[in-house]
Amino acid sequence: MLSITLPDGSVREVARGTTPADIAAAIGPGLAKAAIAARVDGELRDLSRPLERDAALALVTQKDEKDALELARHDFAHVLAEAVQHLFPGTQITFGPATDDGFYYDFAPKDRPFTEEDLPGIEAEMRRIIARNEPFVREVWTREQLIETWQRQGETFKAEWAAELPGDEELTIYRQGQWLDMCRGPHMPTTGRLDPAAFKLTRVSGAYWRGDQNNAMLSRIYGTGWLNRKQLDAHLTMLEEAAKRDHRKLGQEMDLFHLQAEAHGSVFWHPKGYMIWRELEAYMRRAIDGAGYREVKTPQVMDARQWEQSGHWGKYRENMFVIPDEVPNTEDEGPIVSDDAEWMALKPMNCPAHVLIFRQGIKSYRDLPLRLYENGCCHRNEPHGALHGLMRVRQFTQDDAHIFCTEDQIVDEVRAFCALADRIYKDLGFAGYSIKLALRPEKRFGTEEMWDKAEAELRDAVARAGLATEEYGWEELPGEGAFYAPKLEWHLTDAIGRTWQVGTIQSDRVLPDRLDASYVGDDGERHRPVMLHRAIFGSYERFIGILIEHHAGKLPLWLSPVQAVVATIVSDADDFAEEVAAELRRAGLRVETDRRNEKINYKVREHSLAKVPALLVVGKREAEEGKVAVRRLGSQAQEVMTLADAIAALKAEATPPDLR
Repeated sequence: MLSITLPDGSVREVARGTTPADIAAAIGPGLAKAAIAARVDGELRDLSRPLERDAALALVTQKDEKDALELARHDFAHVLAEAVQHLFPGTQITFGPATDDGFYYDFAPKDRPFTEEDLPGIEAEMRRIIARNEPFVREVWTREQLIETWQRQGETFKAEWAAELPGDEELTIYRQGQWLDMCRGPHMPTTGRLDPAAFKLTRVSGAYWRGDQNNAMLSRIYGTGWLNRKQLDAHLTMLEEAAKRDHRKLGQEMDLFHLQAEAHGSVFWHPKGYMIWRELEAYMRRAIDGAGYREVKTPQVMDARQWEQSGHWGKYRENMFVIPDEVPNTEDEGPIVSDDAEWMALKPMNCPAHVLIFRQGIKSYRDLPLRLYENGCCHRNEPHGALHGLMRVRQFTQDDAHIFCTEDQIVDEVRAFCALADRIYKDLGFAGYSIKLALRPEKRFGTEEMWDKAEAELRDAVARAGLATEEYGWEELPGEGAFYAPKLEWHLTDAIGRTWQVGTIQSDRVLPDRLDASYVGDDGERHRPVMLHRAIFGSYERFIGILIEHHAGKLPLWLSPVQAVVATIVSDADDFAEEVAAELRRAGLRVETDRRNEKINYKVREHSLAKVPALLVVGKREAEEGKVAVRRLGSQAQEVMTLADAIAALKAEATPPDLR
């Protein structure tokens, strides 16, 4: 007999081999009908999987939304794969995981790549499979069984993958009817538990087998999956809104930046876009100056031996741009790079360089905490397929800082950073955010004691700051820390409910040790400082992209590259328009004039598309009376006022929030 402890603390004695479904049925028919999976000692499992030992058991229903969504999306992926193979015989399957908002599957089509025209037919077949209400059945196979089955079925990709699986581990497949795939599971009891109105196939793209561009190109079909039609509709509405807010589209309409193949993954900032950057940079400088940071500037290129010593060479080498430090004269057609060349690398991050600054001269405990800040330009060799507008680039600038401090200063420094980040995010229009603690990864540097202390310090600091609460979405993320330190992550929520991970602070004892940083303590002995890595924007490029999408291009007046346009109705008002613009500029506002021989409605539409916050319309009457008609972005109304009143109102709004 097994002792099974339920969430209310009660214990049930059951025979070995009893399933969670059996226990649900024993509790009551309502729970038996509602249950879709179980957590056994915290592990998500199938309802039909027998219990093998004493355990804590929690039955999962659709009310447990996080688990239910994960299960549903995994199920939708299997249903998708069966539908494709039924409609397109000879198609091979590869992998099909759940994602944050849905699922995808990679296929090797027999005849041609799939297109979006194929999706409606596949969706219809998926609904037929769901209606059949086939059970998801888990089976344990040997590696040899897997290889033989895949080879017999002509599934060469699956056979290749199965051959690499460990022979001494429990290997499982899941079948629904006659269709099967290798899978760890778990799944809901049957395909019929899926809502046939709660999914939609969204797009098709190419994907390399196992992510290697030297391998075969596959067809990847994406879908979004939810628990019910209401959730799906809300998600599709959000996607429509997100498309309108796409920073790449708005960046073109507002003439902010562009990207092109001649500098793949790097941004060409136009004057208007760089004005946003300058305003953010000035704002951040005021913030860090007030918080006691000292700004530094470090080299772009550093010797590879420095990156080896820091540990980054082994972890990030494939993402670093590497160059020889000497290129011989090639007039004699000799090698471009000699065999004994020394190697350099464009820096992918700023932290080792800041340690080198810290090491200049002897540091005392009285010098700590030492807060070094840099708007540091970094380069990472991201794959072409991963690049995405401003959100994922190869050249980026971090609002990076490193705080060198003693052990007993850590909690206060992290608390101060939490307060600084809170003020900055709220100033920039993000009232909602969550904080998560990313814990030690499987592969890491440092001792267990070191990691225990670092994780406890971050946990303590957030608790003392009053942020480790449900209100702030506090969550711990096992295995997601950096290889050298755990980290706190700030996840902003934008205007349409999406979340963006931006700021971080990491408590690092590894890098100061590897790069031999030390200070003299009050005991006269040398000690290692703790190094707090921190950023608030993350990178200027990505944060500007987030801001554009959050505000749908309608940036606050202080951030807008053009804060006002003076537009004429008739040419008789041209001189007055220039006078108005001159007064606005003297007041410190960024202003342009529009004296073109176009109808005023055309000018209004054009400047609205460019997201200009204020349009000051002047005609013959306004010129005679010394007034302006102010039309604000997004409003059909206009207010006639004196030029002095208009300037006062705009100037107050154009003042950055930290200077008001």
